[in-house]
Amino acid sequence: MTPEPYAVRVASEAADREACFAVRREVFVGEQGVPEEVEYDAYDAVAVHVLAVRADGLPIGAGRLLFGEAAAAKVGGDPSVGSLGRLAVTKAARGLGVGVALVRAIEDAARARGLRAVDLHAQTQALGFYERLGYEAYGPEFADAGIAHRAMRRAV
Repeated sequence: MTPEPYAVRVASEAADREACFAVRREVFVGEQGVPEEVEYDAYDAVAVHVLAVRADGLPIGAGRLLFGEAAAAKVGGDPSVGSLGRLAVTKAARGLGVGVALVRAIEDAARARGLRAVDLHAQTQALGFYERLGYEAYGPEFADAGIAHRAMRRAV
C-alpha cells in the first residue's frame, strides 16, 4: 500500500491556521494531555504557521516559527535566531516523513526572514529525530507542560 501523498505549505489563510490548531489539539491536547490553555498562546497570532495536508485535504501535521521580538525570550534575545515550536504530526501520518518536511519548511521560512539559526525545545523522546536533522542539544533538561524537554539549535 502506497502512503497518501501530502504537501507542506505556509498557512496563510484562516482555514489553514485552524487546521494547524486542529492537528495540535489532536496531538498535544488529546494524546499528550497538554491543557488547551497552555497549548494555545499569544504567539499564535504572530507566528508563521506551516501545515501538512494529504492530497484529499486532510490536515496531518503542523508547526510554527517565531521570529523577532516574539522569539527573543525563547532564544536568549538574539534577533538572528528563530524559534521552531508546536511541531505535531497526527498518529496516522507518523513515519511518512511529514515531520522532516515540516521542519525543513520552517527552516526555509527562517532563512526567508534573514535568520541565521533556529532554536527549539524538544521533548526528550524526540531528541534523536532533531539530531538526525542537524540540531544540537544544549543546556539542562527542563519541564514544559509537565513534559521533559531540552533546548536545541541548528544553523540555517
